[in-house]
Amino acid sequence: MPGPLLDTLNGQRQDRLPVWFMRQAGRYLAEYRALRAEKGGFLELVYDSEAAAEVTLQPVRRFGFDGAILFSDILIVPYALGQDLWFEAGEGPRLAPPLVDAAWQSLDAAPERFEAIYETVRLCRGMLGPDVTMLGFAGSPWTVATYMVAGQGSKDHHAARQLAYRDPQAFGSLIGAIEEASFTYLVGQIDAGAEAVQLFDSWAGSLSPAQFEQWVIAPNARLAARLHEARPGVPVIGFPKGAGGKLPAYARETGVDAVGVDETVDPVWIARELPSEMPVQGNLDPMLLLAGGAELDRAIARICSAFENRPHVFNLGHGIDKETPIAHVEQVLLALRR
Repeated sequence: MPGPLLDTLNGQRQDRLPVWFMRQAGRYLAEYRALRAEKGGFLELVYDSEAAAEVTLQPVRRFGFDGAILFSDILIVPYALGQDLWFEAGEGPRLAPPLVDAAWQSLDAAPERFEAIYETVRLCRGMLGPDVTMLGFAGSPWTVATYMVAGQGSKDHHAARQLAYRDPQAFGSLIGAIEEASFTYLVGQIDAGAEAVQLFDSWAGSLSPAQFEQWVIAPNARLAARLHEARPGVPVIGFPKGAGGKLPAYARETGVDAVGVDETVDPVWIARELPSEMPVQGNLDPMLLLAGGAELDRAIARICSAFENRPHVFNLGHGIDKETPIAHVEQVLLALRR
């Protein structure tokens, strides 16, 4: 029997809201910090499938979440495309060579770098109960491209935006390569046991409307269509963070099964503007979860009220902050399960 999260993603409204949190496996949990210290670096943890499965399951065991999100990183795709990947302490990921200096065609693809991730999914699915949905994911092409071009994260994604304007053919070729690798990667996750997948477009908000259509909506639409054809019945969640007023167009034109909504968007507006039958995921502010208190309870009630007449997955508007108190997560769950 499918769990409540999978039923919701398939368009069935639930009396008991399913809940999971983006980045729910991670540094706010003492059990994660202990395992990370034992294993060493982040990438070493991701590539130890048994340890990565343990990290994936930790928040499900502690909180009873309805979904288990694969513990991995969106930059596994550029790593499999042939860029070197490492994480600088306190500074974040690095990719080499940055594609401001080289073309993606010069890279030596290493698709075997997906295999350990598939094994993590297999292990998780084997240990989860049938009512908990196993979620796979990939970064959307635009967001992944911003890292590949610059070789690291950036505030304004200057290098990728410039390349997209200056040489749209070259940039489109890169987007196509990311699409192809992401399709392979997501199908592999599904075949290993993922029951739904999420496309993270964390930097969608940095684009003009025309670029948003070209580099966010179009690639995600192609990916969603291919996934639906290749693996029918597996829901695809699209999460274009920062899309704002462009979110309704994203929902209509990409063909995703559900839309993740960030915390900057009014849930009442979203409920009015999106197709009434479309499942919505979100959109509690992670900073409010960090703060806690009575304002947190009021926000939970407002979000639930806004989405009460449509399928709704309760989630954050982005990833959980590493300083979030466990008691505040428990406060959310108590409010939702009264």
